[in-house]
Amino acid sequence: MTSMDMTKAVHWRKTKNRIFFGIIVILTVVCVLPLFMILGYVVYRALPGFSMGFFTRLPAPTGIPGGMANAIVGTLEIVAVASIISLPFGLGAGLFLSETRAVKIQSFIRFLTDVLSGTPSIVIGLLAYALIVAPMGNFSGFAGSIALAILMIPTIARTSEQVLRLVPVSLREAALALGATRVQVWMRVVIPTALSGILTGFLLAVSRALGETAPLLFTALGNQFWAKSFFAPMAALPLQVFVYAISPYKDWQQEAWAGALTLVLIALVLNVLARLIGRTKR
Repeated sequence: MTSMDMTKAVHWRKTKNRIFFGIIVILTVVCVLPLFMILGYVVYRALPGFSMGFFTRLPAPTGIPGGMANAIVGTLEIVAVASIISLPFGLGAGLFLSETRAVKIQSFIRFLTDVLSGTPSIVIGLLAYALIVAPMGNFSGFAGSIALAILMIPTIARTSEQVLRLVPVSLREAALALGATRVQVWMRVVIPTALSGILTGFLLAVSRALGETAPLLFTALGNQFWAKSFFAPMAALPLQVFVYAISPYKDWQQEAWAGALTLVLIALVLNVLARLIGRTKR
């Protein structure tokens, strides 16, 4: 091959590289653009109703300035309890799937988690209603937490399994060689090594639970005032946004947009936090 042919080949490779790089950039913009369009439209509609009073006042009749303070606090409480319930089960399932050698049991549990992750959230709400709300005789924030926990467990389990499998076998063998039991290896070596990935999956599960409305319709129900007990009907942001969005009143619709922006901001912060934790060096 002559030097001229080599020059042409190098030039053609660089041209192909630029072409495909441009195609990738265009496809990336096409994928990301709808997200920014949604965020921009939500911000545009929500900013007129976004104020300090929105975070401090209770819902009020139409024509009177109100807020969603109880809904914001209720959402944080329900999701916090759901996180406390789901994290041990999800992490335990992920640890079992990554450490056990029972192939048939692994396949069965993976199948169950896949089915559960694909189950519509409204079905989970109906399940929580039948198992908790109906026997207790009243709606409650606790029932809402159970429904959200069921939705969070598959995400935590599968994410934990994948990151725990990335822990080098040599670390396990070294710990066992030093006399550690299997439980000690899991608690002091495997889980701390994969902690950043586990937290990432957990935060992604939390961000999903924040925006769920259908399960809370059958469990928490909603409340226009401060909840007197966690075992009583409780307000939540998704529920309040849903009620205000379908109302015919302009001011309620404006508050619904403000509530939607609040949910988006909380979920966005959690997702960014998950990305930052995922990139943290061990």
